[in-house]
Amino acid sequence: MAGALRGKVAVVTGASRGMGKGIALGLAEAGATVFVTGRTVESGAAPLPGTVGETVLAVDRLGARGIAVRCDHRQDAEVEALFRRVEEEQGRLDILVNNAFGQPPGMSYGGVPFWKLPLSLWDDLHSVGLRSHYIASRFAAPLMIAQGHGLIVNISSAGEARFMFNVPYSVGKAGVARLTQDTARELQPHGVAVVALWPGLTRTELVMANPHLAQLAERVGRSPQLTGRAVAALAADPAIIDKTGQSIDVRDVALAYGFTDLDGTLPPPR
Repeated sequence: MAGALRGKVAVVTGASRGMGKGIALGLAEAGATVFVTGRTVESGAAPLPGTVGETVLAVDRLGARGIAVRCDHRQDAEVEALFRRVEEEQGRLDILVNNAFGQPPGMSYGGVPFWKLPLSLWDDLHSVGLRSHYIASRFAAPLMIAQGHGLIVNISSAGEARFMFNVPYSVGKAGVARLTQDTARELQPHGVAVVALWPGLTRTELVMANPHLAQLAERVGRSPQLTGRAVAALAADPAIIDKTGQSIDVRDVALAYGFTDLDGTLPPPR
């Protein structure tokens, strides 16, 4: 897919590290210009390693162009300013990846009934991870409608279809699925596609910091960049509008478009 997205412009939210960084790199492999958003601009300022600047350097090393934008996706004005900048500097927006996620550092609430969870968890998971996806899509849509094409990818999980981790998490992912379906319905007449993507267990910094998950991820996990390659493949498909409204597993995208993870393998089926 090298060069398949040359001249295209993408925004990846929450890309200081983890899944967002991997997505930015997958788009960079295909030649896209990538706006990388996140709150971390200085090393050591967050519990996990990674900054928007470091992601941009990695994008640049792949021969593409990265642009770091400090953006708190809880702040609507900052999100609006982001898309105004994209329009002013690039005059187009081809791909939006809604990846930002408000999981509290060190959260491991699996197996805890909802009545024993902190009330704040609901807002943490839904303000960034559902509401923020809607807000970014709201500001991205007019740019894509004006040009008659575009792709919005909402990063989700199998939690949209079944219980996973805890009630706030699963409800949030179910909301992402419905957001995908309903925005796809309204954007389809304008040539803009919307899909939800299930990365599966991925070797992000957050996962690898959890001893139990890390052991499992080492055996059957995927690299963050595999999801990036999936986004790039979908964005390069001239018939992507046929998939609009769908929720798709990254593994299925890899099989359909013929790419692999960094080590040349595919993760096992779920």
